[in-house]
Amino acid sequence: MKGGIKVLEAIKKYQVIGCVSDFDETNFKQDGVGYEWSEHHPGTIVFPYPGLIFLGMPKGFNHLGCMQGNKEYLKIIIFESYKHFKNTYGEYNKFNISCWKYKNKEGHTFVRGLSPRVNYPFLHIILENCLNKINCLEITEQDLESMD
Repeated sequence: MKGGIKVLEAIKKYQVIGCVSDFDETNFKQDGVGYEWSEHHPGTIVFPYPGLIFLGMPKGFNHLGCMQGNKEYLKIIIFESYKHFKNTYGEYNKFNISCWKYKNKEGHTFVRGLSPRVNYPFLHIILENCLNKINCLEITEQDLESMD
């Protein structure tokens, strides 16, 4: 199994919940950037707004985002560590701008951002606390509670 138990547990915690696809432990991949579950299709919807959501994610990180002209959903990319992120993705920069960061109770870092060059939102989960290594606005537990 590629990715190890940390990634598998993160997929189960953050993506399997609310997904309309059956989960198969062999059906996630390392795509050259990070790990993603290729069959993940969020199936939880809230009417009338915000529409489809990632049920297992915290508020503020659970909205899919607009993917104009693209029929695929926003993909969640999981990194085992900050080192894994840095070695495979590089750094956030003017082409991939991190906007929000958040550390949950498990110590995982969530990063929501935008690639303005291609008008594409991204959502990264780094399976360790690396808030001090990412330069963007930190969202607190109190911020999450005040969100709709």
